[in-house]
Amino acid sequence: MSQFISTQINIKSSPDKVWTVLTNFKNYPNWNPFIQSIEGEVAIGKRFNAVIQAPNNKAMKFSPKVLVFDTNREFKWLGHLLIKGLFDGEHRFQLVANSDGSTTFIQSEKFTGILVPLFKSMLEKDTLLGFQLMNNKLKELCE
Repeated sequence: MSQFISTQINIKSSPDKVWTVLTNFKNYPNWNPFIQSIEGEVAIGKRFNAVIQAPNNKAMKFSPKVLVFDTNREFKWLGHLLIKGLFDGEHRFQLVANSDGSTTFIQSEKFTGILVPLFKSMLEKDTLLGFQLMNNKLKELCE
């Protein structure tokens, strides 16, 4: 089973500025309503520690592996709940430069695994709302 959710927002700032705010992980506890913390080395092939809390849910701690870390363009990781194949999430942030100097920020995640049907409602409601809240706050900070 799989589930895909995606959000996007236009930010009136350059990809460089959006990237700078997005990747200042030490500051996440001060502004990010969805991803409470990211700690450790964030580099391709490395694992880091993250705490995510979707609205109306308990915080979830995990150690995803960085798949892509392309400055000013894309940050993608793959995380697992307990063991691979149970409930996996490939989280992706994309920054698209627009001709007017703004940035389209896309946040998405593909969930796979045997537990996905059990979490379908939560993903479509709470996780999606968490993405939107984070996107809005990122926009506010960058503009």
